[in-house]
Amino acid sequence: MKLSLLIFLASTLLPSHSWSTSLYTPRHSTVLHGRAAAVRAQTKGKTDAKKTKIYGQFGKKIIMAVKDGGSASPDANKLLRDTIAAAKKNNVPADNIKRAIKRATENADSAGFQSSLFEAYGAGGASFMISVLTDNPNRASAEVKNAVNKAGRGKAKMAESGSVSYLYERKGRIVLGKGEVDEEKVLDVCLEVGVEDFEFSEGEDDGSGEEADVVYTSQGDLALLRDGILEGQGVEARSAELCYKSKAPVVVGEEDFELNMDLVDALEELEDVDKVEHNMDN
Repeated sequence: MKLSLLIFLASTLLPSHSWSTSLYTPRHSTVLHGRAAAVRAQTKGKTDAKKTKIYGQFGKKIIMAVKDGGSASPDANKLLRDTIAAAKKNNVPADNIKRAIKRATENADSAGFQSSLFEAYGAGGASFMISVLTDNPNRASAEVKNAVNKAGRGKAKMAESGSVSYLYERKGRIVLGKGEVDEEKVLDVCLEVGVEDFEFSEGEDDGSGEEADVVYTSQGDLALLRDGILEGQGVEARSAELCYKSKAPVVVGEEDFELNMDLVDALEELEDVDKVEHNMDN
């Protein structure tokens, strides 16, 4: 009798399983699902935007390589061949590469792309070299200046030509996988191919947030050393390109560093900006 009474009271006073499930579980599940979906959408959006920009940048570089190298054939145009190789390493689809070459040969307007350089001061003694590749210099200039003024939040400003660049030197930069080649092996390659000057740096950022070993050399020796490492050590470089290397890196405070990196992000989001380099060492 007591057992029957307890069962009756439990079934009357406590919510049923189906009622509890329909009221609470779906709501909880929906909240988590919505938040997860938003994060996934945001991440995917940023990734897709980054890919689109990379594809666009290499499209411009391929067009310029065809024009500057005087041929649409990679066999006859070393600049084009190197640019295509770099595009493939950045996962640019083959169809995009073909379209860029076709545009360079069939569209007279494609000759309008040009490179330019902007200089800027950042917070805490930082400075920036902003490389641009565009078919509309006026648009590029306006967007770069606006980004510096807005993202710099009063602590960054554009600099006159030459007022920042003297703090940098033009170098060849070869990015290798971490630990794939040590400094002694690079020296062997240099002696073999006739490269007289190089600098080996361990544990640098490869541009995507991963650690890498980097070899710096003179502008004229970049391709020679890159090919020598590939042939002599069987190591394919992640990238090999010219860069602006700071002569005197600076360490800035945490707040200034965060602001400066926000500025870098804002600049890199611009369609015409090809690369942003700085002198911060933290």
